[in-house]
Amino acid sequence: MRAGRARPLRAADMKKDVRILLVGEPRVGKTSLIMSLVSEEFPEEVPPRAEEITIPADVTPERVPTHIVDYSEAEQSDEQLHQEISQANVICIVYAVNNKHSIDKVTSRWIPLINERTDKDSRLPLILVGNKSDLVEYSSMETILPIMNQYTEIETCVECSAKNLKNISELFYYAQKAVLHPTGPLYCPEEKEMKPACIKALTRIFKISDQDNDGTLNDAELNFFQRICFNTPLAPQALEDVKNVVRKHISDGVADSGLTLKGFLFLHTLFIQRGRHETTWTVLRRFGYDDDLDLTPEYLFPLLKIPPDCTTELNHHAYLFLQSTFDKHDLDRDCALSPDELKDLFKVFPYIPWGPDVNNTVCTNERGWITYQGFLSQWTLTTYLDVQRCLEYLGYLGYSILTEQESQASAITVTRDKKIDLQKKQTQRNVFRCNVIGMKNCGKSGVLQALLGRNLMRQKKIRDDHKSYYAINTVYVYGQEKYLLLHDISESEFLTEAEIICDVVCLVYDVSNPKSFEYCARIFKQHFMDSRIPCLIVAAKSDLHEVKQDYSISPADFCRKHKMPPPQAFTCNTADAPSKDIFVKLTTMAMYPKDHYRDRLSRDTGNPDRIENLRKIWVFLKTAFHARLRCMCTCNRCTFCICQNFLNSDLLQSVKNKIFTAVLNRLRARVAEWGAMLLADDEGSITHQVHAVSSVEDSIFMESSHGPLFLEARHVTQADLKSSTFWLRASFGATVFAVLGFAMYRALLKQR
Repeated sequence: MRAGRARPLRAADMKKDVRILLVGEPRVGKTSLIMSLVSEEFPEEVPPRAEEITIPADVTPERVPTHIVDYSEAEQSDEQLHQEISQANVICIVYAVNNKHSIDKVTSRWIPLINERTDKDSRLPLILVGNKSDLVEYSSMETILPIMNQYTEIETCVECSAKNLKNISELFYYAQKAVLHPTGPLYCPEEKEMKPACIKALTRIFKISDQDNDGTLNDAELNFFQRICFNTPLAPQALEDVKNVVRKHISDGVADSGLTLKGFLFLHTLFIQRGRHETTWTVLRRFGYDDDLDLTPEYLFPLLKIPPDCTTELNHHAYLFLQSTFDKHDLDRDCALSPDELKDLFKVFPYIPWGPDVNNTVCTNERGWITYQGFLSQWTLTTYLDVQRCLEYLGYLGYSILTEQESQASAITVTRDKKIDLQKKQTQRNVFRCNVIGMKNCGKSGVLQALLGRNLMRQKKIRDDHKSYYAINTVYVYGQEKYLLLHDISESEFLTEAEIICDVVCLVYDVSNPKSFEYCARIFKQHFMDSRIPCLIVAAKSDLHEVKQDYSISPADFCRKHKMPPPQAFTCNTADAPSKDIFVKLTTMAMYPKDHYRDRLSRDTGNPDRIENLRKIWVFLKTAFHARLRCMCTCNRCTFCICQNFLNSDLLQSVKNKIFTAVLNRLRARVAEWGAMLLADDEGSITHQVHAVSSVEDSIFMESSHGPLFLEARHVTQADLKSSTFWLRASFGATVFAVLGFAMYRALLKQR
């Protein structure tokens, strides 16, 4: 979803339209008020009842369509009146200031009648309208004020004159305002203070706006708050004036030149008491609140389309936001969130979103506190498994407001269809899911916790009710940081469709349990033998005595038969953190599924280990061609630094070593063939060939360890010049030189 510049949320975004109903005793001037508003002059002839009037949105101050409905006791029944009351958003009770009987009917008839037709918790706002003020020289406010104090649903009272057009526009403006900016949810007139729900919402807004988490809003934070809510900054003098008003009324409203939470709440109380409800409502709606002071579904769950076979990940901007959120609450700067720091972070949530199992899902420090890496991993996990919940959590943190984006959907990247990845033989994903399958007690939990760097001793300290079926951490594959998500699948006879969907499968069996491997073999044949999902078999608890498995063939033969990597020995019973080799291998298999080279494997009848080595070489070379090299002097333009970086990189050394190993294996095989062919002719010639090959080996390993990849002249004898071994060496050297040269050319071209 494309993100745009954020804009303040107007009342029009919350209400589609406003419906105003005018009621009152006969001949108080209800119809005259409506006709005077429309025609801007007093009508000479007034009908018994005016037709419903609709005022377009572009005419009203709040840009909301407004419907004005008249009531006539002579033309409408009580049932019709009750129906109109139920449909109205605000009701204007009209009385004549020169008619005491009509004033008495306000409390004796109309307010009780309206309240009977509405719920006690959602009373309609009422406006008292004193018409015909042109006929008297006094005000009716002394009589009306006790009524306003008695009934909290009365928003205000307006005295007007339909004949003189006095306060006609103001009347309907206040009626519209009572709907769009109601006082009821914000303020309690009896206690003269804000209601708890309003205080809670404004407290969350304050904590989100306090970006350095020092307990005050400094000038920069106040200006940012002003700009995102009202689309205009405050002048320095205006900021100082606001602080002076707070200082004048409360002692602890300003601290260290910043506005405290008490001062922030006092300002909004002052706005409400002075009739400027729209200021507070503008702030509340900008931060996602509706008329009941609940966060709206549109704010928490913005539209996000996810096609089938696609996954969801956080993008770079989301990780930057989460990094700043972590830094904001990591007050002691130990790169971990203590329980108190985590509790402070979740104060902007209506509930605590993470349970104790999260500490066994991601990385923690020695004290069990979630680290920075673990914090990002948990958000990555939530985004992958339940993106709607991730959007909700980002909404609580104020992502769209602080980043000035249209919604939290701008933080999400929807990956492309996995079928396209398989066709292109490359993936753009950064999160890979691995389902860990095996019998109960075979060591799956140990595999999950080993991904988090925990050995068997640390795993024994985990409480049963705090265990997690997920584990996620970063894994580096050819210099690229990827997230590996492990999911422990419970033992069952058949897996569900949801338990099959993943990027790679880890089949775990216990080497000390003779019945353990049979389950893995059966699950593989049922669900994965003909699928495109790569599988890896892990021989867990390899520190224990290995027993023969009760299966027709051994695990190694099973892997060879189905063209899988051999079983990987694994144990978490180590002094330090367990080895992460299997996690690198699982992530690599997920990134480069075996389907695109399965045909090549099936056609090759040679040594499986040699085939695997050649595949690794191809992957290394492919990565080398796409390597992103950085200048060591940070200028990113220096050719010398780029070349040195490339020549000294671990990637290049690994490529060279893999190539040397593969070539030497081929040379040894070729020597054996030559020996068989020349045995009958010349035994001395064979010996000469063997010595020549040994010379090649010595030269290659010496050059790989001490210098550039060139064959030195002192190793070339006159006999070499006349033998095919020399030309083999020369061809090999030229080939490697060409490959490395092409890789450097591509890297330099990409830098430019």
